[in-house]
Amino acid sequence: MSQDSSFDSPIAALRRNYMLCGLDEADLDPDPFKQFSIWFEETVNCNSIIEPNAMVLSTVSPDGQPRGRNVLLKGFDPEGFVFFTNYQSAKGRDLEANPHAGLTFSWLELERQICIEGVVAKTSRAAVEAYFHRRPRGSRLGAWASNQSEVISDRSVLVARLAEAETRFVDDVPPPLTWGGYRLKPERIEFWQGRTNRLHDRLRYRRDGEKWMIERLAP
Repeated sequence: MSQDSSFDSPIAALRRNYMLCGLDEADLDPDPFKQFSIWFEETVNCNSIIEPNAMVLSTVSPDGQPRGRNVLLKGFDPEGFVFFTNYQSAKGRDLEANPHAGLTFSWLELERQICIEGVVAKTSRAAVEAYFHRRPRGSRLGAWASNQSEVISDRSVLVARLAEAETRFVDDVPPPLTWGGYRLKPERIEFWQGRTNRLHDRLRYRRDGEKWMIERLAP
């Protein structure tokens, strides 16, 4: 089978014409965080989107291997976008070696996407503790049971570690020192709205000192 024959498959024929709406420069708030808030609220109110705060976190490993995975946005403000994880996980090790990262929100039900690029730094420990204690008890215990990204023999390892955590923490469950938050401070934020004939609208905010420049990109 030749390599080109794969383009005759049903996958290659999958196609959707995006027709919900357009995105013009006049539609945008000058502040990208306010614009994100507008789109995020509309996404939350769209009942067909299961996890409106799900985003792909893209990192690069110390040996140059790009990696992406879904994480959950847990807050945002003019200082950046916040998520939490195990510092010793694969993404934590990537960010320790190279703090440059990307976030991608795919809200395809609204024919929208947001791509964010910037530099990541750890949040304060106070912020970690404040968020951790809002989590359900099971999730807090899970943070102790899982050494994220390590190889394990089977699921029974997690079950045993969870049982150990339940015995150890009868009342309060504190956050492990290896668990915490990151804040991505953006340098570029692109708002993408699908359009017909693949001539999508792409409007990017780019940080220029203390200001934000808005640029239209070819689709």
